[in-house]
Amino acid sequence: MGWSFRRSINLGPFRINISKSGISYSFGLAGFRTGVNAKGRKYTSMSVPGTGLRYEKTLGSGKKKKGSEPAES
Repeated sequence: MGWSFRRSINLGPFRINISKSGISYSFGLAGFRTGVNAKGRKYTSMSVPGTGLRYEKTLGSGKKKKGSEPAES
């Protein structure tokens, strides 16, 4: 496994994460958060504070690709 980097800035319930892959942000309290990761994907996560046990679910596929709008007839 290689080196990794992550820096978190907590502003109350709002958190900004800066990592090697980009900037992400989330909102929530201990045990439950929702946010957008560095790739633009929305997610929610639940955890048991102090244990390292965490469940995360991605809610979307991320940023839309150009030209993905349906054609008008």
